[in-house]
Amino acid sequence: MSLPFSGTKSKSAGLVSAIRKQTLLLNLKPVKKVSVKFDPFSQNAATARNFMYYLLSPKIIKTNPLCLVRNEVVNDRSESTIDVSLVNGESVLFKCQNLTVLEIFQQFNKHITPLAPKEEVTEILVTKTDKKKGGKR
Repeated sequence: MSLPFSGTKSKSAGLVSAIRKQTLLLNLKPVKKVSVKFDPFSQNAATARNFMYYLLSPKIIKTNPLCLVRNEVVNDRSESTIDVSLVNGESVLFKCQNLTVLEIFQQFNKHITPLAPKEEVTEILVTKTDKKKGGKR
């Protein structure tokens, strides 16, 4: 007697691939400032540091070049936190004690990225006569 198949037919691409997928969805347009605070001697400091590493990639910074990213290194055994100040004056605080980098990015995309204004795509129609006029100049 054989057991029926259960599960997926392909393997997961892994944690780094999942983080990359979340960073591609990230948009910093509604964000004015991101402040990352961590104690380097605490156990979960790597989460905040890795979040900052992925956040400072050039593709993400291009979504809002005016966004300030600050880090604060403290030595008081405090919990790692990420404070996101929005353009509309609100503030969102992520406490990183029991979160992974992937979970932080998922929550960031769930709560902050939808606040970004929608980009309007404008198409410019070029007719054959316009092309001919442009070529004779």
